[in-house]
Amino acid sequence: MATIPEEQIQESMNTTQRHLEEMQLRVAEHDVPGGPADRELTEMKQRQIVERASAVLFEKGFHGTSIRDIAAACDMSMGQLYHYISSKDDILFLMHLYSQEQWYRRLADAGFEQITDPVARLEHGVRTSIKHISENRNLYQFIFTESKYMDREHLQKALDLDDRNVVGFYCHQISELPGRAGDTAQEHMAASIVAYLCTFLAMRGWNVDLHDQAAYDAAVETLVDFIFRGLGVERG
Repeated sequence: MATIPEEQIQESMNTTQRHLEEMQLRVAEHDVPGGPADRELTEMKQRQIVERASAVLFEKGFHGTSIRDIAAACDMSMGQLYHYISSKDDILFLMHLYSQEQWYRRLADAGFEQITDPVARLEHGVRTSIKHISENRNLYQFIFTESKYMDREHLQKALDLDDRNVVGFYCHQISELPGRAGDTAQEHMAASIVAYLCTFLAMRGWNVDLHDQAAYDAAVETLVDFIFRGLGVERG
C-alpha cells in the first residue's frame, strides 16, 4: 500500500478543521429576531431559554406549551422573554441551532479534527455522532416530531441549516474517502443517509435490545458497520 505523503495528510487535517470551524460560524451567524444589540448577552439568554424551556416543551409538546409556560420555566416576565425571542417558533429554531452547536463541541472534544486518516476520521465521527444523538434523544425526538409546526420561514431556515451543517459535514467527510468518484449528487444522497442513520438509536431504539452497556455498544458498532458497508468502504 502506498504511503500517503505527509503534506497530503496535513492538508486533509487542515481542511477538516476548517470545515468544523466554518460549521460553527454558520451556526453562530443566525440571529433570532427580537434580541437586543448585545450579541453575547443575547446568545447567553437564548441558551438559558432553550435549556429551561426544554423540560416543559418535552412534557407538554409544542402546541400544548404556552409562551406564559415558557416564561415561568425561565423565571422571566413575558416582557423579559419577548426581549430575546418573538415567538415559540424562535425557541424551536434555537433548539435546532444549539443541537448542532452541541454536536460540534462533542466532535471537537472527542479529538475528531486530530485524526488524519479519512476512513478513521469518518468512522470516529459517525460513532461519536450516534452516541451523542442517542444520549440526547429527548431533544432530537422533539425536534423531529415538532418541527412540522414551525411557520414556513423558520422551518425553511432550519432545513437549510441542517443541509449545510449536518449533511454538508458528511458530504465533506465522504468526499475525502479514497477512490471517490466526485459525484456531488451521489455524495449528497449518501451523506443524507448517513446523517439519518446516525439518528437511528434515538428514533428507533425502542425496538432494539439496549438492556445494558454491552448491548448498546454492539448496536452502535452494527450501525457503524452498516454505514461503511453501504458506502463500500473497508475499515482498517
